Amino acid sequence: MTTEVPGTIGYGTNASALASQYESITFAEVYCDLVHLLPLSPITVLDIGAGSGRDAAALARRGHKVVAVEPTDELRHEGQRLHGAMPIEWINDHLPDLSVLRQAQRKFDLVLLTAVWMHLDLSEREAAMTAVADLVADGGQVFISLRHGPIPEGRRMFDVSADETTRLAAQHELHCHAHCEREDMLGRDDVRWSFLALRRPSQGL
Repeated sequence: MTTEVPGTIGYGTNASALASQYESITFAEVYCDLVHLLPLSPITVLDIGAGSGRDAAALARRGHKVVAVEPTDELRHEGQRLHGAMPIEWINDHLPDLSVLRQAQRKFDLVLLTAVWMHLDLSEREAAMTAVADLVADGGQVFISLRHGPIPEGRRMFDVSADETTRLAAQHELHCHAHCEREDMLGRDDVRWSFLALRRPSQGL
């Protein structure tokens, strides 16, 4: 039985077209300003709102152990179809609580939030940051993208600032160590993006 998640409205009915759109851009292109922060040795990765599995697959190819979380059944199935050959663990879970992962007490060296945070209102963002922080390993990182621009019809989105996100993360000992602003990768003139890299300090530092 599918759980109704407000931020996913409209994604299931357009899953195939959205997957094609996502796959038209590579992980390296999306994270060109942050990819140098990834360690070369294998790490554990959590891709929240994994969509078509583009980023999860790219990181799995690099040798990382990847868990992909996607609450929209249709998108999750598209991802499994497109990247079924990759060793990705797919999970049906969702923000703001991520109850499945948190109950399992799992920790990750990298948490990805690609074009996801914009679907949460303020109270949900506060709860979600608590959940995300619970999943970040000692010394681990969070890569997060923030969308700025008009909200498409039929979608639930919020324009969230980098400053708010940085302040909220700091309350959970996740400190911003990289921040860049980018034009839209799909060529939309009225949309731009912020990319943040957050880090939890290693114990003893």
